[in-house]
Amino acid sequence: MTASFTEGQSDPTVQPVPASVVEKVDAADTTLHNPKRAVIALGSNLGNRLETLQGAIDALEDTPGVRIKAVSPVYETEPWGVEPGSQPSYFNAVVLLKTTLPPSSLLERAHAVEEAFHRVREERWGARTLDVDIVAYADVVDDDPHLTLPHPRAHERAFVLAPWHDVEPEAQLPGRGTVAALLDTLTREGVAARQDLELHLPD
Repeated sequence: MTASFTEGQSDPTVQPVPASVVEKVDAADTTLHNPKRAVIALGSNLGNRLETLQGAIDALEDTPGVRIKAVSPVYETEPWGVEPGSQPSYFNAVVLLKTTLPPSSLLERAHAVEEAFHRVREERWGARTLDVDIVAYADVVDDDPHLTLPHPRAHERAFVLAPWHDVEPEAQLPGRGTVAALLDTLTREGVAARQDLELHLPD
């Protein structure tokens, strides 16, 4: 079963930020010089999930050389790669940012934010307080095992692509094609927009 994402946004209540507005914001932001665009996926299925995601967004914004440009709607997702019912559901979101950090430094910061929220890496696909994954960095395609870009499984994860598509309908996953086309090949079963929840851009 597949669901079409190309006829509109995954969450019909979300309106993309007009390109003209983005350009004005970028032009007014003189704090970064020659920044690169990056896409970060967030996930949490332990503790106060919404509060944790907002805290991660705020922590990323507090990083020197990072500016958050857009925050997606929240999605609730059944855990991936485990037995149904064996873990709490996830809250997932995507943030778009501009950064002067190289990918390796951005990854270090992502791990530091995870650790600040007591992320424990004991088992693959295990429950966790927070996931902070670099989905894409500029147009970089790199199979470095330390940091593969784009994320090697992003193209098959509706819980990453759906919120990304909401805030950037014309987005492309480097080396894979448009996010809309990739979403059109995936089932949306177990991935639901939570229109009653909201994350905010940092003040």
